[in-house]
Amino acid sequence: MSRIAGRFQALAARGRKALIPYIVAGDPGVEVTVPLMHQLVAAGADIIELGVPFSDPMSDGPVIQLGHERALANGVSLTGVIAMVREFRRDDPDTPVLLMGYANPVEHMGYAAFADAAHAAGVDALLTVDIPPEEVDGVDTELRRVAMDNIFLVAPTTPGERIARIAARASGFLYYVSLKGVTGAAHFDVADVERHVADIRALSDLPVAVGFGIKDADSARSIAGVADGVVVGSALVDALARAGDHTAAIEAAAALLADIRAGVDGAAS
Repeated sequence: MSRIAGRFQALAARGRKALIPYIVAGDPGVEVTVPLMHQLVAAGADIIELGVPFSDPMSDGPVIQLGHERALANGVSLTGVIAMVREFRRDDPDTPVLLMGYANPVEHMGYAAFADAAHAAGVDALLTVDIPPEEVDGVDTELRRVAMDNIFLVAPTTPGERIARIAARASGFLYYVSLKGVTGAAHFDVADVERHVADIRALSDLPVAVGFGIKDADSARSIAGVADGVVVGSALVDALARAGDHTAAIEAAAALLADIRAGVDGAAS
């Protein structure tokens, strides 16, 4: 059983929902990422979603796009992100870490080389935004070889037959995008999210985590009531960007996540 599957199973046994924070590796500074990851775990993170900086993050909104720009300006590459996970694993062997990004950096490294390096560093899963299930064979073969999970997005517009096709290739969990458009959008309809999550569960036994539009305890509480996990990204990246220095950035992000953790836990109480 993978670390991600084990984490969801353990949470379900305790009646809890997963909290999955997203940050861009190397934003706001290279030296910030690993201490920030540890502080997010201390604040209640169950799985860390680490964004791989990319020059054209087309599925992300302005807040996360700026995070990618800052990380790239800091010289962060996919190799550097993997090194950050290796450093994180020295003190935390348990918290699952998911790399989220775009196909180009992984293809440039080579699927087999990426899988070997990421697995050796302690990466648990990969989510590539722009590789559809019809084209996933190459990377999927290498991820399965090293027992890494392959995470897929499901959108509000994804038809049932395609959800079934995605679910057949996915492992770990399915990531439901609560809104049409890019990350950081402002509003979602909880009843609509609940209907779509039910549709996904009818086609897959995998846990369903929901992201996009979750920015505070209230929005997290509403989503945690209908999903197995809650993903928060733009709000954290924005908190990091607004802080005056790196120490303040870590403190601000951890405080925001602790508040969101309280909201998630409130849904189960």
